[in-house]
Amino acid sequence: MTNDKLPMTNDKLPMTNNIDDVQEPIITAPPEVRQIIEQVWQLEKSRLDKKSNSHINDDILRIVKDAVR
Repeated sequence: MTNDKLPMTNDKLPMTNNIDDVQEPIITAPPEVRQIIEQVWQLEKSRLDKKSNSHINDDILRIVKDAVR
């Protein structure tokens, strides 16, 4: 299917037909990558819950370094 046949959002960007299409790269990722994704997601969720505007880069770097070790 080409992009010109996908449903369009108000922003004129193609919509995803299925949530599985979005989750597929995460589901099929190696365990180490899934671990990084999960920890970054939890970090960001925590920041949003607290409405924190602090820098996240150092925390993400720590998560990645821990996963690589």
